[in-house]
Amino acid sequence: MSAQSQSPTVRTFTAGAAPQAPIGIFDSGLGGLSVLRAVRAQLPDEAILYVADSLYAPYGERDDDFIADRTLAIGEWLMGQGAKALVVACNTATAQSIALVREKLPIPLIGVEPGIKPAALQSKSRVAGVLATQATLRSARFQGLLERYAADCRFLCQPGHGLVQAVERCDVGSAELRALLRSYLEPMLDAGADTLVLGCTHYPFLDAAIRDIVGDRLALIDTSVAIARQLERVLAQHGLRTAPGAGALLPRFYSTDDGLHQQQLAASLLRIEAAVEQVRIPSRRTAGPDSRAA
Repeated sequence: MSAQSQSPTVRTFTAGAAPQAPIGIFDSGLGGLSVLRAVRAQLPDEAILYVADSLYAPYGERDDDFIADRTLAIGEWLMGQGAKALVVACNTATAQSIALVREKLPIPLIGVEPGIKPAALQSKSRVAGVLATQATLRSARFQGLLERYAADCRFLCQPGHGLVQAVERCDVGSAELRALLRSYLEPMLDAGADTLVLGCTHYPFLDAAIRDIVGDRLALIDTSVAIARQLERVLAQHGLRTAPGAGALLPRFYSTDDGLHQQQLAASLLRIEAAVEQVRIPSRRTAGPDSRAA
């Protein structure tokens, strides 16, 4: 689990959220569905609102100000829908804007970060690969993780150009995708890596394709289960757990795009058949007529 989500700092929240209020989960697109899957398994009685900012995905190719602007706007929107806690299920958004958003929003907030610490603990060859977006890899938060936990472990950091876009269009196994993954993974294997950090929440949906290429030669590090456990601890700490046996409804899905791929991915990989509501969530950087390319 990431260092930031295990911070010992305790804040007192006075937003008045009720335990039966929903949890908000947000990602730049569909990758956060891997976190939603883990949260539902860990906290089956909790209601969930999931927002995909797919109109502006991928965040990994956006500038830092744009990422922070969208993260804050969507967090505020979810609060307006009654969310009692927010999970920023996006490594890029966490890396670039978590401190700002945590200061602005009066509800508990859980972010995600690449699993550098567990990879450093697990690797026997002392060489590990990291697949993440360019924005995550360049962030000060990521560099701080390397400084804290990678003292005697060599990390091979590879931007996963094209991987988020593939998942966003529900491509998790085409020949083209496998060729792209092979170009990223084979140099890691050649360098002696025995561990691979999935540094973007989109990437767990590529697990089968990665396994077909690397077999058992790389142990995959996915922090979604640890995120769900941290969320459980934070909710309990603030008296925000829904009573056991409440029997939550299916998650409510929202998208800033048409939501078609989100509905397809939820059905095929999560076995959740649910409609996706298209929503407009304005922000400072997306207020203009050409905001999609902002």
